[in-house]
Amino acid sequence: MDPDHPVPWFPAWGVRFAEPIANIFSVVSVFNEWRPSNRGLLASYDSLASEVHLWSAWYAMRVAESSGEMVAKTPDAEFIRLVSGTHQINKAFERAGLAVGDERAWVVFLPDFEIGEGFAEFEIPRSTYNEKNADAERLVEQLGTTLITRRPIPTQAGLERIGADYSEGISSSMMEGSFISHMALSNLR
Repeated sequence: MDPDHPVPWFPAWGVRFAEPIANIFSVVSVFNEWRPSNRGLLASYDSLASEVHLWSAWYAMRVAESSGEMVAKTPDAEFIRLVSGTHQINKAFERAGLAVGDERAWVVFLPDFEIGEGFAEFEIPRSTYNEKNADAERLVEQLGTTLITRRPIPTQAGLERIGADYSEGISSSMMEGSFISHMALSNLR
């Protein structure tokens, strides 16, 4: 992790499947069997854009969770819903969940530490990523995947995957903000 980066790495690990996913249920059932809690999830590879995007979605999820205002029943589904920029759980999983033919995904763990009473009244522990590494390694092994040594980056394919309508394309300098702006739509549509 770059010590000068504004936020620590989010507990997310990129994985590559041995072959494109043919049966989503079989992958998800193995994942659900081995994940330590419903704070672990699988997300489509292109749907996650950056550390800031991940921490922003996490913060929105924790605020909703703490106030009892989550749309979804579980933290993992709420996080996927937020990343997808939709109010509809089924549509959220179509956008940011696994799909037939996917070759890569993210193994994600949602921290459950307290966020404080007001904005920026907490500090993200820099150890958050490392504390989940053993769980991630176990899931990588159980899923029969290999680790991708790369962090999330915003892409045009990712914006399309989550349903953001940028048909004319968008400059790379504005892409991360576009993911975060799209997330803000999650309670509107």
